[in-house]
Amino acid sequence: METAMATQAQPATPAGSKSPPPPAPAGRSRSHRTAVPWWFVLPALAFFAFAVLVPSARGAVYSFTDWDGLARSFDFVGLEQYRALFADENARAALGHTLLIAFAVTIVQNVVGLLLALGVNTQIKSRNVLRVFFFAPAVITPVVTAYLWKYLYSPEGAVNAALDALGLGFLGQNWLGDSDIALWSVVAVIVWQFAGYSMVIFLAGLQSIPKEIYEASDMDGAGPVRRFWHIVRPMLAPALTINLMLSLVGGLKLFDQVWVMTQGGPGGATDTLSTVIYQEAFQFNAFAYSTAMAVVLTLFVIVLSGIQYGYLGRQEKRNS
Repeated sequence: METAMATQAQPATPAGSKSPPPPAPAGRSRSHRTAVPWWFVLPALAFFAFAVLVPSARGAVYSFTDWDGLARSFDFVGLEQYRALFADENARAALGHTLLIAFAVTIVQNVVGLLLALGVNTQIKSRNVLRVFFFAPAVITPVVTAYLWKYLYSPEGAVNAALDALGLGFLGQNWLGDSDIALWSVVAVIVWQFAGYSMVIFLAGLQSIPKEIYEASDMDGAGPVRRFWHIVRPMLAPALTINLMLSLVGGLKLFDQVWVMTQGGPGGATDTLSTVIYQEAFQFNAFAYSTAMAVVLTLFVIVLSGIQYGYLGRQEKRNS
């Protein structure tokens, strides 16, 4: 009886037609779809491992040796290179310069980039021309930028000439030859080149804010400062996180501009960890020592960027 009732309950199908096959298990279909893209990623991962991971691992191993970069044999010396590093006054000074440049560039570049973004995010007719003008230095290679400013900063260069033309000749300086201002002259070049890059990221964040929010703030009588602090600033948190991360990491790894303009001079006043690493490896053949410095620089980048990302991530969640 139960079998007959179950047979009657099934829907009738036309004669000669086949019933549709049962659907495939959902889990099997999803696993099949997600397993295929890994085959496309493997070549890129293999190249990344060959070009980056393996050399980095071998370099970390060499930092525990006395290899000079040329000899076929070397001895393991443990932490001797790291002890020498932290006892080296020049290395400590270079570390201080690196941190000073990184934090100065991070703060000034993002403040200038934000002001530029706010300025061009208006209805002025020349806004598109100004955006291109401010962003243009970012597409110039750092080496070309450094050579350009090395000429402009020279005692007979355009910077001092412009000050003379404005009647401010007493402000003229040997911008890259004075140990008191050489480091800040380099920082000014970095800010000049990459402030437009930060501007573009901030501008994208500003343009993603709905216009209705601005209209509602106007109806509530909020002024420009109050509107920026309570509306624009929280909604710019993702753009701020990206800009701060990029500028901090770029400042810690800075090499091209410093090497071309000053080569760490005068008297080591603009030495950074990157320039000292280059000098120790390729001028003094202290390859293991320079590799230890590179490991320390890498750890600084990882730790500082991790702290910054964690803090800014919490701020984003708090503002959302």
